[in-house]
Amino acid sequence: MAKLWFKFQRYFRRKPVRFFTFLVLYLTAGSLVFLHSGFVGQPAVSQNQASPAAGVPAEGAELPFLGDLHLGRGFRDAGEASSLARRYGPWFKAKDGSERTKLGDYGGAWSRALKGRIVREKEDERAKYIGCYLDDTQSRALRGVSFFDYKKMTIFRCQDNCAERGYLYAGLEFGAECYCGHKIQATNVSEAECDMGCKGERGSVCGGANRLSVYRLQLAQESARRYGSAVFRGCFRRPDNLSLALPVTAAMPNMSVDKCVDLCTEKEYPLAALAGTACHCGFPTTRFPLHEREDEQLCAQKCSAEEFESCGTPRYFIVYQTQVQDNRCMDRRFLPAKSKQLIALASFPGAGNTWARHLIELATGFYTGSYYFDGSLYNKGFKGERDHWRSGRTICIKTHESGQKEIEAFDAAILLIRNPYKALMAEFNRKYGGHIGFAAHAHWKGKEWPEFVRNYAPWWATHTLDWLKFGKKVLVVHFEDLKQELFIQLGRMVSLLGVAVREDRLLCVEGQKDGNFKRSGLRKLEYDPYTADMHKVISAYIKMVDAALKGRNLTGVPDDYYPR
Repeated sequence: MAKLWFKFQRYFRRKPVRFFTFLVLYLTAGSLVFLHSGFVGQPAVSQNQASPAAGVPAEGAELPFLGDLHLGRGFRDAGEASSLARRYGPWFKAKDGSERTKLGDYGGAWSRALKGRIVREKEDERAKYIGCYLDDTQSRALRGVSFFDYKKMTIFRCQDNCAERGYLYAGLEFGAECYCGHKIQATNVSEAECDMGCKGERGSVCGGANRLSVYRLQLAQESARRYGSAVFRGCFRRPDNLSLALPVTAAMPNMSVDKCVDLCTEKEYPLAALAGTACHCGFPTTRFPLHEREDEQLCAQKCSAEEFESCGTPRYFIVYQTQVQDNRCMDRRFLPAKSKQLIALASFPGAGNTWARHLIELATGFYTGSYYFDGSLYNKGFKGERDHWRSGRTICIKTHESGQKEIEAFDAAILLIRNPYKALMAEFNRKYGGHIGFAAHAHWKGKEWPEFVRNYAPWWATHTLDWLKFGKKVLVVHFEDLKQELFIQLGRMVSLLGVAVREDRLLCVEGQKDGNFKRSGLRKLEYDPYTADMHKVISAYIKMVDAALKGRNLTGVPDDYYPR
């Protein structure tokens, strides 16, 4: 046997082309088997329903958000559909005599699922079910981002991801597909046609074959609503000097959101303001700062070319932020002269230090440094990452250190504090998935998570306590306040850094605030990973930090730090 194996190896060493040919054939065969297995177990689709599923991923595959891709499930001809029907089993007749597929538990559970859905709607005010809609693979009813999960799709997961991206509607289809959109471009159909159970939620309905179960999301108070690639900023009063505030104006008798957004994108402006039948483009400036939002009802005049969207009025503008980059705050460089003081940007890991650095660099135009060296951050544009932290060429220095000697090495500090429940999870994700990645499910359910909480939770408290005790000049900024009041809090931070910054530049930062350092909500945990004992311990640490802050006449921790 050994001699035969030796001859086999010698044969391929002499003939490498044959070896690679053999390897390619082997991998191709494996891929075909994988693709074939992806179809097994999918529900059958009736011959009289258009666009059944093609290219469906294998069972249990994790799929990313696919952006504005309208992926069809259409078979090329009826023969292909009928062959799959034979594979999946016999057909049966509905009560109305029409042909329907054999759906196992899903079909018979439809009425019970509908009742369960109504109960959940009363409990969850974040979304309202509005009906079952036709969906065409060639022209989608909801044309925003979409994602599929053929093993774990739930109604909440779909709603959560569409809401996080600012869409008004979330639709579920085929038991496993989620579509987001800002308007519904399809007709309403009978509830009986949405009859497929959710893959990850027994007893719930997630559309049907080419049928969407659509929910209207409650986003009136949120500032991150989207229309396609544009971000909804809100309803605002007409600026006093319109021509200076928004220099480009175009009349649009058949006004629609996409027409105005497209015009301002083409003209290379980051703001598109809809005013009835007029479209205005410009930058956020002191003349139009976007800080005083009005009630959206004041802008609730329907677009002449769209049924589901508001286009504002001559007095109250609906404003969207386009994908055009505002270059007023993008230039960055090292300090022209060596700084006389070292200022720390101190935080517990997972408290948003990288995001804060991004904001500071945009606001000041100067690079931030680091107590460490992270090659991945250097590659993302943090050029100060490679400098020694004492070089004096950077505006501030990132650090997670909390020892007395390390703290006293700095002349001043911005201390960034975040809810420990969120910070611990963020750092756990970073440790096992990178700066914008996620820890695997096995890590959360294994021994890694309990050990991590046991070791890191005390550090969250001692980090803040030590900086308050040993820091020479400490400005406390709560991560949650920075998110809610970015303009105000960033102004405080820049003031400590001793840099004079124009207000227009801070307004520019507001429009570029996320950068590339925000984790997607797609793989957000759908359960609380903290046990009762963990909650008890962390609550005690929160009280310690709260008391320490108040003891120095500072604002205590935000209310949402405590467990729900």
